[in-house]
Amino acid sequence: MHDKISLKEKIGYGLGDAASSMFWKIFSMYLLFFYTDVFGLAPAIVGTMFLITRIWDSCFDPIVGILADRTKSKWGKFRPYLLWVAIPFAVIGVLTFYTPDFDEKGKIIYAYVTYSLMMMIYSLINVPYASLLGVMSSDRKERNTLSSYRMVFAFGGSLLALWLIEPLVNYFGGNLNSKTGWLTTIAVFGLITTIFFWACFAFTKERVQPIGDEQNNLKEDLKDLLKNRPWWILLGAGIGALVFNSIRDGAAVYYFKYYVSSSINFDFSLFGTDFHMTPTSIYLVLGQAANIIGVIAATPIANRIGKKKTFFGAMALAAILSLIFYLFGKEDIFLIMIFQVLISICAGCIFPLIWSMYADSADYSEWKQGRRATGLVFSASSMSQKFGWTIGGAGAGWLLGYYGFQANVEQTATAQNGIQLMLSILPAIAAGISVAFIAFYPLSEEKLQTIEQDLNQKRDQK
Repeated sequence: MHDKISLKEKIGYGLGDAASSMFWKIFSMYLLFFYTDVFGLAPAIVGTMFLITRIWDSCFDPIVGILADRTKSKWGKFRPYLLWVAIPFAVIGVLTFYTPDFDEKGKIIYAYVTYSLMMMIYSLINVPYASLLGVMSSDRKERNTLSSYRMVFAFGGSLLALWLIEPLVNYFGGNLNSKTGWLTTIAVFGLITTIFFWACFAFTKERVQPIGDEQNNLKEDLKDLLKNRPWWILLGAGIGALVFNSIRDGAAVYYFKYYVSSSINFDFSLFGTDFHMTPTSIYLVLGQAANIIGVIAATPIANRIGKKKTFFGAMALAAILSLIFYLFGKEDIFLIMIFQVLISICAGCIFPLIWSMYADSADYSEWKQGRRATGLVFSASSMSQKFGWTIGGAGAGWLLGYYGFQANVEQTATAQNGIQLMLSILPAIAAGISVAFIAFYPLSEEKLQTIEQDLNQKRDQK
């Protein structure tokens, strides 16, 4: 359990989240747009669908965690899911972006079915992947490093997806409203994610064994979870952080298509083909690049001042910067891009920390109760992501409907102001909620050191 993690294994672990994040980011940034402007659904209908399907999917996460905790194979508890679920993940992803020739009722049913399946498949591979962090090493600083690798690759995957998505849709379909363009582009990303998941499976190893009896009792596992105070606080902080991101992500495409006045473009060639990047793509790519800077900065800062203080400071600053963002007019393209970078650096800081803090909360539960349920504890992280994404995603659709948004026409002043609020004031409120939760997080660095030493001593005695 004290083995040093090799560079190859760290990269392999990171590739898993690079794969997940490609689809996650495409869903966050473009799925609402796809459903309203390409698929042909009203935004309020999409908002309700996001709410219903994601609530069920959030509840599905703990089921996957319980299932993974009880999985026994020659590859371990969590790694087999990377091997088994990679292809279904890609296939359902492609079907989600397929537009059948149905009437409105048929399209709504199709969207509910495919989107629900996609979210369940996402849980089935992402919860075991997240839990893997808790059993690759018992060293809390090694976990910080692994979590940073994970996040660097996650944002790298997101960056690649956002950089290529619009050029590829335009390349395969001729314009951003092309059904064929979206279907073929998602198929390309599905192939990439399958390769990345299988590489993650091949390069990683499960090392940490529980100190107690491996015959876990579900009732006792759930009792331990309910008593895990750090887990509850991280759940609240995680939901706040995801609402912050999902509202900003969901509104970004609309912000540039219907509010910002700019003709800045960036053209480039790839494999002998010319591609064209719009201000939207530039904004999104800058955000992902800044996220990576935040991820890289998080580990040295957290090792110096602690995870809690780093999380608190980053989210508080993100809230302040988001409030200032509201003051920018549609011509302030330079300031919009600068603040996108600053806010994204802050947001990037917290994600490696929260995954590492979930691993710490699993240790806390084992230290306190003498039993370990890594999958169940880590499913809380995925559940908080889904809840935050649910609230933010559904809220984005409802807000667009509330402000009178109509697809593919010039927007009213009310609708434009609503879109502007969704990039500034509303995310700032969500960030403030996340800060309020993390202020009560009880695991200091000194406490974590004591827990780590006690658990290592018990494992060495087995």
